[in-house]
Amino acid sequence: QDSRAELADQGSRINTTIVNSSELLEANLVWRANGLFKAGSQSVFRGGRLTMDIGNRRFVARNRFRNVINAFTGIDWKWVAKDGLQVRTIFTMPVNREPSTSAELLENDASFDKESLNRIFWGIFIAAPHLSENHKGEFYLFGFNEEDGADFRTRNRQVYTPGFRLYRPAKKAQFDYELESMLQLGNLHATDAETDTKDLDHFAFFHHLELGYTFDAPWSPRFYLEYDYATGDDDPNDNTNERFERLFGPNVSEFGPTSIHSAFVRANISSPGARLQVRPASDVYAYLSYRSYWLASDADGWRGASGLRDARGNSGKFLGHLLFLRGKWKAHNNVKFEAGLAYRIDGEFQENVSNLPRQGNSIYSYYSMTLLF
Repeated sequence: QDSRAELADQGSRINTTIVNSSELLEANLVWRANGLFKAGSQSVFRGGRLTMDIGNRRFVARNRFRNVINAFTGIDWKWVAKDGLQVRTIFTMPVNREPSTSAELLENDASFDKESLNRIFWGIFIAAPHLSENHKGEFYLFGFNEEDGADFRTRNRQVYTPGFRLYRPAKKAQFDYELESMLQLGNLHATDAETDTKDLDHFAFFHHLELGYTFDAPWSPRFYLEYDYATGDDDPNDNTNERFERLFGPNVSEFGPTSIHSAFVRANISSPGARLQVRPASDVYAYLSYRSYWLASDADGWRGASGLRDARGNSGKFLGHLLFLRGKWKAHNNVKFEAGLAYRIDGEFQENVSNLPRQGNSIYSYYSMTLLF
């Protein structure tokens, strides 16, 4: 990939989620085997530079909206039984995007990304497609282990994330649901500063709940209610950290546009919402969503806005509302179009917190065309 932002000025939100110049995303060896361990099974082993989608893509995914895509160097083995049971294991080094400083990005400098054995992301994932009639499940454990390298600093995260997902797929004239829940355990530093050597005990959790119904009608309209909760840090001055670590998943499917918008992320958030999605044709998909947002902890920051924080918790919890309209059209096998419009309304937190660059509601729109070859 080669993602750049020309003509950016001092004070812009340019960072490595927007810019990554001259980078090799995929270069790996693939080995396939049939009947390994069990008749009728299929195995795929990949080794090298990888991008990955795991499960519902909430925590490990190849980004589809953001300008920059997460990449890893390592191994990825997936085994699928004849009945659909899936076991997947990964052992990887997340790629550090370079250059990373604001000055280098503003100067449009280019350099190849790096990986390091000082940053390891691993996991095991099991998908059970037949827990009971029409009900499916996923169970997993991810680990993220990092320490400072010779030329980079980290938060020394030693974080372990066990979790599960239970769901019933959407189908015409029936209710569907999704429940995903996970814990995070371990330790980390509050920052990556060289002077920050204090280990904080880490305990956090995340929950997603969804209940929907698909109507047996033209355009297959599906309406559903959803709720997300990701813990925030309760006290910046104690020896523990409760802010949920987002790992390597995208936000756009649930929390609105990312990129230069990126108002809300999966950390220190409590958010109910509703959505109506339609499929006017097999190659057209659209939805309208509404969500309201609160801080899970009023002493932690608004993580989608550069961590603006009132450590005393006096600015309130309510972050406001977000309306998001999004549409996709697959015009051809190798041509896709997408457009979206988001309207964000301020809450009490923006009215009360200090150091807010600007107050007021915001409108964000975008249009994209993707060529596949």
